[in-house]
Amino acid sequence: MVELKEITPCAGLLPVTIGPVSLTEEASARLTALSPYKGRQKLLSDVLKAAHGMGFPAPNRVTGKAGARALWFGQGQALLMGPDPDPGLGEHAAITDQSDGWAMVRLEGAGAEDVLARLVPVDLRRPQFKRGHTVRSMIFHMSGSISRVDDSGFLILVFRSMAASLVHDLKTAMEAVAARG
Repeated sequence: MVELKEITPCAGLLPVTIGPVSLTEEASARLTALSPYKGRQKLLSDVLKAAHGMGFPAPNRVTGKAGARALWFGQGQALLMGPDPDPGLGEHAAITDQSDGWAMVRLEGAGAEDVLARLVPVDLRRPQFKRGHTVRSMIFHMSGSISRVDDSGFLILVFRSMAASLVHDLKTAMEAVAARG
């Protein structure tokens, strides 16, 4: 009989450190998609704030903090990261567990912006893309989400099936940045 074992999306691929930049897998967290029903975003935000300490994020923004974040995830969508969703949220939004569908990595260190500049067609430098900013964008050839979580750190999400490609592309860009330096 085959014994199945749970593994993370980046199992055996990370951590990687090249020069001053490191790439690590974020600990597994509960990921819940929140899609407000028509005309209910404000009510959803109020319940989210009362239950989890953060409001529904504005476009391209993150609310909350490490361990409990709400990440803008597209028009009329947010991703609750960390806590189990309060049952009261279901009165104002469609709620879908996304926990097994995404790979989450953290890219950080001096030069992280330069690494991402090789892969992402968005200006992610600190003056334009501050802590608490997020964007849905292409990451080389795959769709993903990038959020600045501190001065030199980014949280990156891609579909779980793309985890190995993400690590490969980021590692290649890390090597190129380190080689010029």
